[in-house]
Amino acid sequence: MDAPEKPTDFDTLWDYNHPNETEVKFRELLPAAESSGDKSYYAQLLTQIARAEGLQRKFDEAHATLDEAERLLSDDLKRARIRYLLERGRVFNSSGNPDTARPLFLRAYEEALAAREDFYTVDAAHMLAIVEPPEQQLEWNLRAIELAEKSDDPRARNWLGSLLNNLGWTYHDGGQYEMALDLFQRALKWREEQGDAETIRIARWCVGRALRSLNRIQEAYDIQKALLREYEDAGEKSGYVYEELAECLNAQGLTSEAEPYFKLAYEELSKDAWLKHNEPERLERLKRLGKVESWDC
Repeated sequence: MDAPEKPTDFDTLWDYNHPNETEVKFRELLPAAESSGDKSYYAQLLTQIARAEGLQRKFDEAHATLDEAERLLSDDLKRARIRYLLERGRVFNSSGNPDTARPLFLRAYEEALAAREDFYTVDAAHMLAIVEPPEQQLEWNLRAIELAEKSDDPRARNWLGSLLNNLGWTYHDGGQYEMALDLFQRALKWREEQGDAETIRIARWCVGRALRSLNRIQEAYDIQKALLREYEDAGEKSGYVYEELAECLNAQGLTSEAEPYFKLAYEELSKDAWLKHNEPERLERLKRLGKVESWDC
């Protein structure tokens, strides 16, 4: 008799850059998950469908999916409950309700810590660092880094690159650019050790961004120009790289050279639903400096 087929590890199917495609893949697993009798697996899958919906700004649908997951929860389904709390919190935060999200992340943190679920403990701490007021963000970022560094769970340790990056942005947003640069450089070193080309490029972009804030414009420009060549060689575009090239040129008074990059940045970044909702002034500035006519995009 054949051994029962193992359920698909749906977490390996995540593509955070394309949540719509990820949602389709997850939904293909739903019938088998529902009929399997494994309530934990089924509930966890639903939480990740909700996360994919939230990333597409389909917030009502995400909450409905989480309602469905919540009905499956019981005291013994610890991991499923933690993931439910995390995703309910993420949907509230993404839809502009961080105060509602905060207690959900705190409960997720406490329950994950008690259950020794290191990966989700770090996840919850990192989300608390995002939703807390600035004066408490640093504490949660440092706590998350400490948890990740001490964990024996490779998945928990894999948070370090993101955590160092997040802490760097906390310092950057507070105007402490030297501290931010140091953390971005540490994050870059960690990413290089992992060897993933895309996350290495993102980490290098952050280093370049901090250098621009420190008025080390030529160094910042050189990093972004090298990244541009890499994206072009890969047949890809990065609106963020275009934006930084434009800002570096503009900072040197080279407005005519900056203009086409501002235009390219606007054309790419205006496709980002999160930016359109959260940073419309930033997009409007790119549009103005790129001299983009309304019918161009």
